[in-house]
Amino acid sequence: MANIHVSRGGQSLGVFPESEVQEGLRSGRFLPNDLGWREGMTTWQALATFPELGAGPTVPPPPGLTSGIPAAAALVPGVTVVARNGLPWDRRAELGTFNAFLETLKLVLFQPSIAFATMKTEGGMSEPLIYAFIGGAIGFAVYILFNIVIHPFGYMAGHRDPLAGMFGAGMGVLSAIVLVPIILVLGIFVGAGLLHLCLMLVGGAKRSFETTLRVICFTVGSTYPLLIVPVCGGLVSGIWSIVLECIGIARAHETETGRAVLAVFLPLVLCCGGGVLLSIMFGAMGAMLSHH
Repeated sequence: MANIHVSRGGQSLGVFPESEVQEGLRSGRFLPNDLGWREGMTTWQALATFPELGAGPTVPPPPGLTSGIPAAAALVPGVTVVARNGLPWDRRAELGTFNAFLETLKLVLFQPSIAFATMKTEGGMSEPLIYAFIGGAIGFAVYILFNIVIHPFGYMAGHRDPLAGMFGAGMGVLSAIVLVPIILVLGIFVGAGLLHLCLMLVGGAKRSFETTLRVICFTVGSTYPLLIVPVCGGLVSGIWSIVLECIGIARAHETETGRAVLAVFLPLVLCCGGGVLLSIMFGAMGAMLSHH
């Protein structure tokens, strides 16, 4: 019986006998999306793709693979997809809220293909929204704290916080606490709705709106905490969120990556194109009025 090396979030959990890994999967000690490697394998694979561990019924292997994979893993050719047993966030009762959030955060940020292939595509919107709210709250809290500490100094001294400008300097933090949850939830629903509409237009919407919303929620909840990175946190968070959305839509909707990328960037293309068109129209109207 071969020993299996097990890794989670880029960190080794150790080397275990096959029977111990199998029992660990049943008890919850190991996750289906934990990576495993044994002698003779060329790459690390999710434990759920090991047929000898009882991961589920197997299908004939595609070209280039040496063993069968779970039936749920054969949906996207050329991509290792695991059974949709849910993210660690779905096991909060077992792992605890903090550990479940941290494990989900690491999985989405560093192994997004496995994360969104494992993510449940339905089951209610409240749980993903809670995750997004926690991650978003962390990011906004850092932003507010940064403004409180840095605002009186340097180049920030001559600029007012937009929230403080709306409600007065003394109400900036209070207004942020009240408005941030509302803005965050509205932004998620509007963004998910627009993305799902674009995905339908390009023919990539294989599942419901809830699936798209879940992708956005886990993307927001995982990238907003990156705002804690000094100076460039906002840029890193923005770029990585786009990458995660592209991967998440492709894996969750089980559609081509090209369609997912096109759906993510289509709103930007439409907005830029519409802006250029409006500029031309208003420019022409201004020229006509000035001529007359």
